[in-house]
Amino acid sequence: MKIELAKSCGFCFGVKRAIKLAENAPNSATIGELIHNKEEINRLKDNFGVKTLNSIDELSCEKKAIIRTHGITKDDLSILKQKNIDIIDATCPYVTKPQKIVEKMSDEGYDIVIFGDGNHPEVKGVKSYAKGNVYVVLSIDEIKQISLRNKVAVISQTTKKIEHFKEIVNVIMEKSKEVRVFNTICNATLLNQEAVEELAKKADVMVIIGGKNSSNTKQLFIISKQFCEDSYLIENELELNKDWFINKNICGVSAGASTPDWIIQNIIRNLEKF
Repeated sequence: MKIELAKSCGFCFGVKRAIKLAENAPNSATIGELIHNKEEINRLKDNFGVKTLNSIDELSCEKKAIIRTHGITKDDLSILKQKNIDIIDATCPYVTKPQKIVEKMSDEGYDIVIFGDGNHPEVKGVKSYAKGNVYVVLSIDEIKQISLRNKVAVISQTTKKIEHFKEIVNVIMEKSKEVRVFNTICNATLLNQEAVEELAKKADVMVIIGGKNSSNTKQLFIISKQFCEDSYLIENELELNKDWFINKNICGVSAGASTPDWIIQNIIRNLEKF
């Protein structure tokens, strides 16, 4: 069996930056999970004493607080700045961008439409920068049920598929006269999605590596499944099942943007044993 790694996969710029900031801030605390990868979060905790808090309310004696890659709400940031604590902002620049867009467009009187998952921390943070009407949608049906004004600004969660974003935009353009569209989908996300599609089309079996609560990893799995029925989403090598690879000639491997290289290599070494 040949094992082939996708041309683009694994840690993106924003995650690499966040990990480096955390490693340089030992015994600090992150507000929410720094990234959506339990294995890497445990490594930071064990090796650097970086612990994870569910909210800013859990801050106690910590001297340093790290803002997660997905960002936090505007109100939480304001409260954090009032505390006597060093703030290390690990918010990905690709997430900071839609925050600023929403704030500016909202100030100018635009309704805001965010294509994304309303329960995702990135979307919650971005949404908090709106001052007027703001709507979070995941489907065309949802956007059709909303009564929008004539001025609308549209952005996307950074990890969504560009094709689905276009579909949402097209429906909005039929409803409103002035529509400002901002493509806030991360370039690394697009490259990873294109690479996994290319690989899944020729593979007999696909292994997608990453946190099961990671939006971009789940998106890679969905794409892979479309082109290779035998696609599996795993977080570490312990989840591999030898039976998946019986009579398979090409095993494709991809990984989400929050998956560190050491996990990818651990899995590839175990696949080679099969």
